Amino acid sequence: MASVSEVFAGVRKQIARLVSRVVQPADIEDIVQEAFVRSFEAERSQKIEHPRAFLLKTAWNLALNHVAGAERRLADSLESLPGAGRIASGENLEAQAEAHERLLLFCRAVRELPLQCRRAFLLKKVYGMSQRDIAAYLGISESTVEKHVAKGLLRCWTYLQEHDAMPAPRRRVAGRGHG
Repeated sequence: MASVSEVFAGVRKQIARLVSRVVQPADIEDIVQEAFVRSFEAERSQKIEHPRAFLLKTAWNLALNHVAGAERRLADSLESLPGAGRIASGENLEAQAEAHERLLLFCRAVRELPLQCRRAFLLKKVYGMSQRDIAAYLGISESTVEKHVAKGLLRCWTYLQEHDAMPAPRRRVAGRGHG
């Protein structure tokens, strides 16, 4: 039976392709290496019957954990903005609490998006990737990326409205000006 080390060289590219389906290109190599290290360490303490499957499953789980961290990174980066934690700036505690609740509600709205839509939406809105790069990265057309991002925006806005976190847009009534 082959060891994790022996199998890794043969499935390295396959692991990278698998991981590339859910993480940014810059993160692929780190996850591939982490999958090898964790699998190698696991092999030292237990018998691994199917090293290839074990490596792939480990890499997939690491990639999913990495994507799940995108929401946390978004919230953390917003909280780390200058003045984000200050009350002395004149903002009252109630307004800050409401803003924090809206952010958490937005994160929940994003989690409710269908997987491919959520991926495109996060890559565009959190990572700032171009539609062209997202399309190449996810293996879909630019038009599909655009539709996913628009769908994500609409669904998030609807979710926030349903949970009273967004004011309804003002509508113009014909013949009445800005009513």
